[in-house]
Amino acid sequence: MAVRFNQGEYMDNNKEFLGTEPIGKLLFKLAVPTVIAQLVNMLYNIVDRIYIGHMPGDGSMALTGVGVCMPLIMIITAFSAFVSTGGAPRASISMGKGDNKTAEKLLSGCLSMQVIISLVLTAVILIWDRNILLAFGGSENTIGYATDYMNIYATGTIFVQITLGMNAFITAQGFAKTGMITVLIGAVCNIILDPIFIFGLKMGVKGAALATVISQCISCIWVLIFLTGKSTILHIRKELLLSGLKLMPPCLALGLSAFIMQSSECIVSVCFNSSLLKYGGDIAVGAMTILTSVMQFAMLPLQGLAQGAQPITGYNFGAKNTDRVKKSFKLLLITGVIYSVVLWICVISFPKVFAGMFTNDSELLTFTATALRIYCGALFIFGIQIACQMTFVSTGNALYSIIVAVLRKFVLLIPLIYILPHFLTDKTMAVYTAEPVADALAVIFTVIMFSFGFNKSLKKLNEK
Repeated sequence: MAVRFNQGEYMDNNKEFLGTEPIGKLLFKLAVPTVIAQLVNMLYNIVDRIYIGHMPGDGSMALTGVGVCMPLIMIITAFSAFVSTGGAPRASISMGKGDNKTAEKLLSGCLSMQVIISLVLTAVILIWDRNILLAFGGSENTIGYATDYMNIYATGTIFVQITLGMNAFITAQGFAKTGMITVLIGAVCNIILDPIFIFGLKMGVKGAALATVISQCISCIWVLIFLTGKSTILHIRKELLLSGLKLMPPCLALGLSAFIMQSSECIVSVCFNSSLLKYGGDIAVGAMTILTSVMQFAMLPLQGLAQGAQPITGYNFGAKNTDRVKKSFKLLLITGVIYSVVLWICVISFPKVFAGMFTNDSELLTFTATALRIYCGALFIFGIQIACQMTFVSTGNALYSIIVAVLRKFVLLIPLIYILPHFLTDKTMAVYTAEPVADALAVIFTVIMFSFGFNKSLKKLNEK
């Protein structure tokens, strides 16, 4: 029996509504399902840590071990973004120009590239996982949990790549609800399977990893069925899988900023873990696992909002509707700032509530609550960063986006992780302080860059 998708998600099989409907209504229509998808995706990513942290006896050590795996998982998702965040906006621009053939070639080529990347990543992780994880902040107390989790998770790399990468093309076509369902399917499966494997079958961290892989596989199947079915506008075509690879260089150039942003999170995580292990031991590394999870909670809805705006901005930029591009950015900025401010107030006011989601260990809970207030100190300005970053990408301006990404992590954050402990009395908390200081400085620079780059892009567009 053939799987049928909702044909009524939009009224027609063209994207003219992206250039005609009121911006506010359109952003709501596209962003709300995407934000929900990102919130669900957040649960997808952190539910393992929630269950593992509450394992009786060794929950805190197991949580720390899984936390050591996070840099590798970030690398996997970063490579997915490398392809999709460059390919999907270019597909949107092509659709705005009425060139769906090129858009389909981009879609098919990106699928081929993701398969190639996933096979290489899987081989590397399975061969060198223990050495990598020890270098990433693992200790003799936690490395066993880390390798148990990562060896199984690595086998699902191809499912992660295809699901995340191809889902971006679903959203880029305006099928935000379908994109939300993709994430929802995987998350629900993971939430159901985790307690069965972890506690019911007593598999511990291995069970958490297995539940994740199975869930990712199911989501992957859903995405491929949709993009080869009748309901999609752009189709994966076998005859374009190889020829589409020829279009990858400009896609990878555009996606490089997102790759740097996400892969730099891996490098930053390693720097954090190694420094925290030095100054605070396993408890500080365990707290970092929770802090990273809370930050995911903060960032993913913002990214969902930005992804909802991306088809609007990309289409209208391709169609040379500069007024609608400006309105799209303004609305994205306002809603992003409101969200980040409200979330910041909640985190600062109730840090133990957020930390308590991941552990019932009283010592780890108290330590994490203090660190959380410091680490999320600049959370309220993240809406500005995300709005500018996504608008750069949506308008095809890769250079500015890359500069901002490099500055925030490599120029500011990583040096501060090692510098601040030499100037502050509490060296462990000094490491956490590096995050808000770097974020504040990066946002200031981003705003300056954006004020010049955005207007320059629109001016060039009007001259064409």
